[in-house]
Amino acid sequence: MSNNVGATIPTVKRRLVSMVYESLLGFAVLFLPFLIFEIATRASHTPLVEHMRQALAFIVLGFYFIHQWSRDGQTLAMKTWRMKLVAADGGAVTPRAAAVRYLLSWLWILPALLLALALDLHQWQALGAILAGILLWSLTAFLDKDRQFLHDKLAGTRLVQLPPLPKKKKAAAPV
Repeated sequence: MSNNVGATIPTVKRRLVSMVYESLLGFAVLFLPFLIFEIATRASHTPLVEHMRQALAFIVLGFYFIHQWSRDGQTLAMKTWRMKLVAADGGAVTPRAAAVRYLLSWLWILPALLLALALDLHQWQALGAILAGILLWSLTAFLDKDRQFLHDKLAGTRLVQLPPLPKKKKAAAPV
């Protein structure tokens, strides 16, 4: 068990930029399951099929994130941005802690989605509400001395910044 308690904490800005990349990768993760689903349902848009589509996204993304976080503490985006998810004590994240973190991470957008639904917001207004919700949730990092987001504190996890990779030495030019 490696102890990362004293590790550097990634900046809020770095984590938010990583989340943008993570959302693009999320679309890639959903592509094949959605393709199969759309073929199986003949791309129907009945209310039942719409709810099934949402449930599929929730389950597939959940499997992806829980697996990645509990396997080695990193998704592809986290590897790119040199961040790692660890338990509060610096050890590996258990599947249970990863699942709790996944469920709590929906608090980034769920309140805004419910508000958009309650106020019957559509398109750009709904997107604005979601972006405002993300901005507000990101501010929870400033309530913590270690700048961890609220969902990490509640899940017993924390993000740490990994050191930069060693720079490759340039090969000497042949003489």
